[in-house]
Amino acid sequence: MTPDLIASGHWLPFVFAALLGLSMLVYAVLDGYDLGVGMLSGRVQGADRDRMIAAIGPFWDANETWLILGAGLLLVAFPAAHGIVLGQLYLPIAIMLIALIFRGVAFDFRKKAPPPQQAWWDRAFQWGSLVTALAQGWMLGRFIMGFAEDWAAWVFAAGFALVAVCGYLLMGATWLLIKTDGELQQRAIRWTRQALWSLVAAALATTLWAIASDPRIAERLLRFPEVALLVALPLTGLSFAAIVHLLCGILPLPGDRLSWLPFAISVLIVASGFAGLIYSFYPDIIPGRMTIVEAAAAPSSLWIILVGTLFVLPFLIGYTAYAYWVFRGKARDLSYE
Repeated sequence: MTPDLIASGHWLPFVFAALLGLSMLVYAVLDGYDLGVGMLSGRVQGADRDRMIAAIGPFWDANETWLILGAGLLLVAFPAAHGIVLGQLYLPIAIMLIALIFRGVAFDFRKKAPPPQQAWWDRAFQWGSLVTALAQGWMLGRFIMGFAEDWAAWVFAAGFALVAVCGYLLMGATWLLIKTDGELQQRAIRWTRQALWSLVAAALATTLWAIASDPRIAERLLRFPEVALLVALPLTGLSFAAIVHLLCGILPLPGDRLSWLPFAISVLIVASGFAGLIYSFYPDIIPGRMTIVEAAAAPSSLWIILVGTLFVLPFLIGYTAYAYWVFRGKARDLSYE
């Protein structure tokens, strides 16, 4: 990169696009697994449910910081795109925030409320997690289709909402493989296989639907050499899925060896799918409507924002890493003291 190019700041929009994508990917992984655990909590009762919630207790609120970072970067670095996105997604964003509020309140009230009300708060926690996942998948589906208003775009958004739910369930189930043991870990193995193949089916169906219904996506992905990537990514995802399925057949191993591997591979599955999505509409920041450069703030503003971001990001990464190190190992009995 030449000094003139550095001074001009023409590269800054792409740096912020990368930071925005990274924050959304990290959020999808970290908050994805705790939303998945929240949805799965409705399948058990009593002590098992408490142990599942203890598995995400030290992490879930901090995980959502990455969503705030992503929204903040979109607002300050790409204000033109932020206005379009908020205008198009006002209602699902409101629904998501309400669900997150119910979920957060239910986390504390489920044990502090009078016994007759505790079951209600348990359901609020479960349904808050589900509605959040559906809203996020719906919003991403609408975004991918460039906020088109035809019926095919609405069908795709609904399908992508199911993709998000299945992906979060997979992340949650594989997280429980790491944090639990005994019968609950055996249940997590079964949940992992169910979520895994549900995700594969939903992802393949929505991909084919997008190619068939959106000429822009079809033109981008069906030409050479892009078509090679279109084939390679699903094959890679299927290979990862097969490995996770086989691992579930041999887990748990003595000493709980390899219990972390299904979660790690699930992260790769999510990351490969995320990379495919970005490639399908790059260099647009809003597919078919606005490019990264067109949406970016002035270079002078981006320089100031970059300094602030580079100051905050190490603290966020450091705090996240420290929290996961302190609370490593199996989940302990849940306590609200």
